Amino acid sequence: MNLIRFSCFCSNVSLNFHVVFHFLCFSYLGQQIYKQALQYHKIIPKRNAAASLTIRSSLSAANRSSSPGSLNPSALNENEVKFKIATCHNSLNENKAALAEMEGIPSKSRNLEMNLMMAKLYRNSRHTRAAIGCFKECLRNCPYILDAIIVLAELGVSAKDIISLFPQAPKRSGRPPFDYSDSSRWLLYVEAQCCVASNDYKGGLELFSELLQRFPNNIHILLEMAKVKAVIGKNDEAILDFEKVRSVDPHLVTYMDEYAMLLKLKSDNFKLNKLVHDLLNIDPKRPEVFVALSVLWEKKDERGALSYVEKSLRIDERHVAGYIMKGNLFLSINRPEAAVVAYRGAQELRPDLRSYQGLVRSYLALSKIKEALFVAREAMKPMPQSAKALKLVGDVHASSSSGREKAKKFYESALRLEPGFLGAALALAELHVQEGRNGDAASLLQGFLKDWADDSLHAKLAQVFAATSMLQEALSHYQAALRINPLSDDARKGLERLEKQRKGVDPDAPEEDKDNEADDAEVDPDDADLL
Repeated sequence: MNLIRFSCFCSNVSLNFHVVFHFLCFSYLGQQIYKQALQYHKIIPKRNAAASLTIRSSLSAANRSSSPGSLNPSALNENEVKFKIATCHNSLNENKAALAEMEGIPSKSRNLEMNLMMAKLYRNSRHTRAAIGCFKECLRNCPYILDAIIVLAELGVSAKDIISLFPQAPKRSGRPPFDYSDSSRWLLYVEAQCCVASNDYKGGLELFSELLQRFPNNIHILLEMAKVKAVIGKNDEAILDFEKVRSVDPHLVTYMDEYAMLLKLKSDNFKLNKLVHDLLNIDPKRPEVFVALSVLWEKKDERGALSYVEKSLRIDERHVAGYIMKGNLFLSINRPEAAVVAYRGAQELRPDLRSYQGLVRSYLALSKIKEALFVAREAMKPMPQSAKALKLVGDVHASSSSGREKAKKFYESALRLEPGFLGAALALAELHVQEGRNGDAASLLQGFLKDWADDSLHAKLAQVFAATSMLQEALSHYQAALRINPLSDDARKGLERLEKQRKGVDPDAPEEDKDNEADDAEVDPDDADLL
């Protein structure tokens, strides 16, 4: 529709200005149409003053008794058009322009949808205080906005403050504005989100589990639990939760990139391929879809995988899983400097255990022991009772021969906190092997066999048996590892070494330990407070 036809159209409808809302276009063209509509809205009434005078006079009596928000219907329409323009800018990731449009709407004229848009724009622009104010206003108007609860928890607002925002007084009709027949469920949900935001994953999972008993097969609760389990390394349980979600709603896209990462870790390529195929058919424009594509292509084409994850971040620059995957890819192609930047990006948005782990691995790859130890200790601050955080400090100390004794103490502390923590057991077993205590390593790992069907556990145990010339036992565990994960590099390489041993050929000499003793001496403060 060209400008002349559009002008004639607006002239014919005169004051019936709301017709411009039919031009729902989330693009640059949409912005232009809405802006033209505003211009015509200001011009056309002057050209039709005589025709509109009668209408305005007939409305004046009604306006005197109406609420303040309805005194000026044309102003209301103008605010709605500004909101549509802001929506177009937001869809194009033009946050600054979108925020400028939204700030042009008087605060008293903003409805719930407008306040929610303002809150998200302020958060994207790092205006934390303003974002908190807008999200709080949203909850005052409607306590059922789960996104607002999650973001307020992530921004550090306490559960008590969030609960206080919910409407308390009943309306004149006697019906409460908020369902308090079972208000404790909202308290549980808010507390669970605050626990997760503060890295109290155990507490958050317990609260979500209690909620799930009240609402079995609730997709939102199952997704939250699956995400937390993925973060803390309970991969098998997380996969079961994701599968349950997909059985209830096979068209869900939210957090499915997290599910894709878990399937990759389990080397379940069949399910990974099917998942990506389904996501592409559901909504190929979501960032989760491109992260899942990146996971699928990681082994086939690492550059292609990087391009997919970059596209996910262009769609949503606040997509945490995209930054985590980007860091993982950079580490896999031996670009730890770039990996540091990616993991830092994830941390700025929402620090969790995975970003800390990625940063430690990156700094160790760069032989920056100071920085790695600083990050590991930073992880301990919000998670003082986390076995995973304790192991992270141990990993840094284990990177140098002089730090092994300290690493051993941290691994043992982690196992005392979480006796079934396989990661700490594998790391401690590796220390035992390095110091020639193969018997201790074998005893430790064999205690985990009854509870864990894990390829890395069998591969490590096979390595220990091979080192003590128990070749048949080693062969048995390497074969078990490959049955669990046919793509296990550790098991495949271990089998190759084992074949040389069985043929009487000396396998490759062990790699020399990196000599970081000088660095370790500089960063060797007392760790007793952490233990």
